[in-house]
Amino acid sequence: MEYRLNLPVGEDDILKIKAGDTIYITGLVVTARDEAHKKAIELYDEGKELPIDFSKVAIFHCGPIVKKEGDEWKIVAAGPTTSSRMEIFEYDFIKRFNTRIIIGKGGMGEKTAKACKEFKAIYAAFTGGAAVLAANAIKKVKDVFWLEELGMPEALWVLEVEDFGPLTVTIDAYGRNLTEEVKEKAKEIAKKIEF
Repeated sequence: MEYRLNLPVGEDDILKIKAGDTIYITGLVVTARDEAHKKAIELYDEGKELPIDFSKVAIFHCGPIVKKEGDEWKIVAAGPTTSSRMEIFEYDFIKRFNTRIIIGKGGMGEKTAKACKEFKAIYAAFTGGAAVLAANAIKKVKDVFWLEELGMPEALWVLEVEDFGPLTVTIDAYGRNLTEEVKEKAKEIAKKIEF
């Protein structure tokens, strides 16, 4: 199935979607890599205010290339970064912020699948090597946070997107994880191969 989602989305929207479905997103997407995940969780745990309501946006594992033109930021390229790097943070992030959609590259593991099932979220993969395709769906950089502290690739870039995708859902809100299923199938095939 194919879904076009307008952010923010609720639990009912997420429960319709199954692993293997394709989604396109319109609304606000926020880039967040390792350092941003870590900082957001630390601030939350310290009871400090965060610059974004992460429950109303999709999180995109991405370190974009951005340039300033006059007073405005322009995205040059916005390819996904490898999501497995965020595996150590994602359960805690989804639990604390009730983020419904995580986007990245290469799939995520057991802890993220557990968070998706418990807190009704999904993980969707964006095609690696398609940074310009992603940039074309970004209509505007609305804001940026933590740029001075974390630097361009790690900052929180708030992006207004239209029909951002195609994104393939590899973890659904029922805990099905296509990446892990493929790994298991590959192991089974490898066992049967004689050298």
